[in-house]
Amino acid sequence: MARHIWQRPTWPSFRWDANRLLPVLTEARFRQGRFLGMMRNVGIDVGQWRTDHHGTMQVVSQPYSPRARVHFEAPSAARVAEDMATFLAWFNDARGDTGMDPLIRAGIAHLWFVTIHPMDDGNGRMARAIADLAVARTENSGQRFYSMSSQIAVNRGRYYEILEETQKGDLDLTGWLSWFSRCYTDAIAAAEATADRVIAKARFWHAHAPHPFSDRQRKVLGKLLDGFEGAITTRKWMAICGCSADTAQRDITDLVGRGVLEKNPGGSRNTSYRFVWPG
Repeated sequence: MARHIWQRPTWPSFRWDANRLLPVLTEARFRQGRFLGMMRNVGIDVGQWRTDHHGTMQVVSQPYSPRARVHFEAPSAARVAEDMATFLAWFNDARGDTGMDPLIRAGIAHLWFVTIHPMDDGNGRMARAIADLAVARTENSGQRFYSMSSQIAVNRGRYYEILEETQKGDLDLTGWLSWFSRCYTDAIAAAEATADRVIAKARFWHAHAPHPFSDRQRKVLGKLLDGFEGAITTRKWMAICGCSADTAQRDITDLVGRGVLEKNPGGSRNTSYRFVWPG
């Protein structure tokens, strides 16, 4: 007897009840149409190349604050369709260009798209997604352990600076590609740091598996492993676990005896403990 759908002999011949789905699909499509119509009424052409009905497209950081800054102007809307056709042809063909480093190709793709700025909204997000796609193509892997999008967002200030410098320079992209490559390196470094923490936590729990902790101890240790700031005290333990001072002290004393916590220097009124990462 099949326990899972992939064990059934007709897999993957999916089916569905069209009559049951009709009301929810109708509601979804109605809301979709109404929303897109509303967005068009306020001047955002969803799924369409932008127009210049509201003036020249400008790339601005912090647009709704007193510190708003225009970094560059995009090409006129009249050029967008042709520019995008050229870009897409290059992006698809460049994948087979073995003479170009794939990371260089990813950096050029991001810059090229964000320069055209083809849509009324969402250009930055799309450009970052294109960078992620281009980088993923370099690795021939469906697994993603780090994100260029996230790292660009972290370095947003410098990103706008180098973007402006590049837009107002000549066609030499060395500065931009150098920054983009360092951003890629930083993305990997951030992923490595996260992986190190995850692996360290897994090793800690595995090392102590033969002698399990109480539920209260696991709760506090979980916070310490996740980067709890400051030393642990009896009062903090009580607050986290909702227990009495005597119970908290017994839990702490047990962990000190097991080498998981270590008492910090100081008097009895300021007794605190630090977490001891396994060596």
